[in-house]
Amino acid sequence: MAPLPATRHAEMEAIDVLLGQWQKSGHSMSEVAEKFSNCSLYVTCEPCIMCASALSILGIKEVFYGCSNDKFGGCGSILSLHSSNTTPVNNEVPSGKNFKCTGGIMASEAVLLFRTFYEQGNPNGKLLWSFLTSTQNLLKLYDIVDMWFI
Repeated sequence: MAPLPATRHAEMEAIDVLLGQWQKSGHSMSEVAEKFSNCSLYVTCEPCIMCASALSILGIKEVFYGCSNDKFGGCGSILSLHSSNTTPVNNEVPSGKNFKCTGGIMASEAVLLFRTFYEQGNPNGKLLWSFLTSTQNLLKLYDIVDMWFI
């Protein structure tokens, strides 16, 4: 089994799983869009700006979350992408749709879950950390970064 990406958000994982299942089942794009419009998503933390935007473009029905995301929150803490009428940047990216968003569900438990996670470290990030802490790899990384700024 391949390691999971350490920086991939739960919302994106859920979207990919559903898209894969529905495409394997032979659903058309309009059927997939209809299915997303009837979906409710439950996550530990308020979706970040990137995830809230993706959920809006997909036309999800509603999102329920535990704790707020005061650094990158896209459902009210920083931006309100769930309730703003966005206009498409170009014809290739559709405009988003509003979705219902309810936060604060078991918020203290969600915060405790995150605190425990960060104290123990991300098991999916250990491979990257061991790579970055190797002296040889750090020197290679510095060489690459130096090339960017030459």
